[in-house]
Amino acid sequence: MLLLAITSVEIQYLLIGALFIAAAFYVGRIFYRAFFSKTAAGCAKGCGGACGQLDVDSLQRTIEARAAAK
Repeated sequence: MLLLAITSVEIQYLLIGALFIAAAFYVGRIFYRAFFSKTAAGCAKGCGGACGQLDVDSLQRTIEARAAAK
C-alpha cells in the first residue's frame, strides 16, 4: 500500500539522495586512502617506500657525469 502512495517526485528525491551518498562515500574513500592508509608506506604510488628515499651521492655522481660528458 505504501508503494502506491509514493509519487514520482519522491522517487526522484530518493534516487538523488542515493547517488549523493554513493558519491560522498567514493570521494571519502579516496581521501582516506590518500592521507590515512597504512599500506602505502609513505609513498603516493604505494611502491613500498623505495621511491621516497633520496640518494644524494647518486644524484651528485649523475650530475658530474653529465657535466663531464658535455
